[in-house]
Amino acid sequence: MEVIGISLNPMIIIVLALSFAILIISHSLLKLFVITSTPNPNLPPGCMGFPFVGETLSFLKPHHSNSIGTFLQHHCSRYGKVFKSHLFGWPAIVSCDRELNVFILQNDDKLFKVSYPKAMHGILGTNSLIIAAGHTHRKLRNVVVSFTSWCKSRPSFLHSLHNLSISLMDSWRSQTQLLFCKELKMFALSVMVKELLGIKANESIGSKILEEFETYMKGFVSLPLNLPGTPYSKAVKARGRLSYIVKEMMRERRRRGLLEGNDEDFLQVIMSNWKLSDEEIVSVVLDILLGGYETTATLMGLIVYFLAHSPPNVLAKLKEEHEAIRIGKRNGEYLNLEDYKQMDFTCNVILEAMRCGNVVKFLHREALADVKFKDIVIPSGWKVHPVFSAIHLDPTLHPNPQQFNPWRWTDDKEMSKKVTPFGGGPRLCPGIELAKLEIAFFLHHFVLNYRWKTRADECPLAYPYVKFKRDLVLEIEPLQLLK
Repeated sequence: MEVIGISLNPMIIIVLALSFAILIISHSLLKLFVITSTPNPNLPPGCMGFPFVGETLSFLKPHHSNSIGTFLQHHCSRYGKVFKSHLFGWPAIVSCDRELNVFILQNDDKLFKVSYPKAMHGILGTNSLIIAAGHTHRKLRNVVVSFTSWCKSRPSFLHSLHNLSISLMDSWRSQTQLLFCKELKMFALSVMVKELLGIKANESIGSKILEEFETYMKGFVSLPLNLPGTPYSKAVKARGRLSYIVKEMMRERRRRGLLEGNDEDFLQVIMSNWKLSDEEIVSVVLDILLGGYETTATLMGLIVYFLAHSPPNVLAKLKEEHEAIRIGKRNGEYLNLEDYKQMDFTCNVILEAMRCGNVVKFLHREALADVKFKDIVIPSGWKVHPVFSAIHLDPTLHPNPQQFNPWRWTDDKEMSKKVTPFGGGPRLCPGIELAKLEIAFFLHHFVLNYRWKTRADECPLAYPYVKFKRDLVLEIEPLQLLK
């Protein structure tokens, strides 16, 4: 199918953009007037900022991801841990309070609903697990949970993780410098593409999926302006092409009758065992790829960054744990789930990187009715933003919160109640254990085969999504022959 490009006069683009902006501003001002016209003395203090934009730009200003940023520092010191604002075109309550955050998470789909900006729907699709609610969310979440269990139960998945890790280590041996996050995203996505769709990343269809997914992700974190040539517009089109690829694979399997009793990959499992529409299946596939590509790879980057900037005893302890596991293996023997169960300190390292790095900074929710919490009332229709990073870096909860200290997860038995790195309530991330397993296996090979350091100006930044300035440039040096 031939693709025809459309060239627009720059003046026409400016006029269209201004018209679009005026329409959005007018609509938002009307909503703002209606929703705030009734006085509410029980609102928390705060500032509504400028018309339409409110305080959105200040709220989203990039900062080190292991800090809460100047906006939250200023507002929490002035108004307290819960304050009102005007964000993303809507009046909002921002919560940096642990109790309120837990209350919001526990009452998802009861007192609060998911309420991401409309532009997100264009990229994710209406059936995405991130956006879906009620019965649809529960059904799709069960499929993703099933994927996690399915992978862990298959020796072939663990073997694939082992082989891909070894292959990656081997490909780095002649290099002295890496764009680490870029490498890890391709690694993580390759793992998921193989398990989900039964194809290898180096196959033509695999390469096409990787290429389209890169375009998809660039638009996912871009300005949501749906004009020709913008990253957002390209991402919406890339999602359409990815959807087409998955649907074609499904049609081919149905044509060939490759469903009953076949579980070579998880797409087969979904088509055989779950009563989902084709659109729902596509959304599940893309959601799993999204988690594998972005979240898992970003967390790996954070771990390697924090290890490079921590006292030597942290990495020494991690290497000691993995060296003990390697000594117990015969030459070439694969890691298994029993080995994973011995990686206690590794799991603490992963959790501490989540606490310090804050892959997910905050959530988007909306009050379904007037909600009373202690002495404040959250009005019906107001947006609510529980901020995870503020809890993770709260000095009243975590001594020296900026310090990367994996031992706090064994020294403080209440740590699991003081952090929400994977969300909570009915929307607790369904891929937690699979991500931890994948990262633990990768770390086993990496820490035993390489030493590394980062550039002095490299650090994780919250945009609010976490990103390294240069994809985390690492200077690496092999330790020994691969084993």
